[in-house]
Amino acid sequence: MTGFRLAVLIGGAAAWASLAASAFAIDQTLPPATGGATSPDAGMPALGETYRDDRSTPVLLIGSLYNAIDRHEYLRAWSYFSDESGRPDFETFQRGYETTGGVRLKLGEPVGEGAAGSVFTSVPTVIEATGTDGSVRVFSGCYVTRLVQPANQATPPFVPLQIFKATLRPARTKFDETSGDCPADGA
Repeated sequence: MTGFRLAVLIGGAAAWASLAASAFAIDQTLPPATGGATSPDAGMPALGETYRDDRSTPVLLIGSLYNAIDRHEYLRAWSYFSDESGRPDFETFQRGYETTGGVRLKLGEPVGEGAAGSVFTSVPTVIEATGTDGSVRVFSGCYVTRLVQPANQATPPFVPLQIFKATLRPARTKFDETSGDCPADGA
């Protein structure tokens, strides 16, 4: 049996504040890898093959996040989260991925809702993380993105589409058999 660490973002400043630096990463003993190439959902190029930095839709933003993680570009990955997301400091974030070798991503149908000049979109998400030692682990949950309406932004700096909240849990099923899930209230 082998192990690896994968940062699992749980959203909310209170949640990050209540966790020790090493607690936001999951340390698990895992069975050997089952193999398979790293590839994203919807026929896009494999996550790590081509640099992808696209904030034009929630799905493309999350794809860009995992493209950065798969390419070990952690500062870029960290930058996709809003200050309100409760993200840890950069060094803690980066350490959480130190033994993540690669990822696969599967996204469900996004659901958006407007509120006070912002659009919040919930995106069901499944990832398969492969450790640097070849071990494999599947996580499922939900990412919530926030777009402050561009027409409402009149002073610098411009705030692009960002990840507002992320909740992922270890899954008990294989990647192909797992679905992401977002609570009906978006919380």
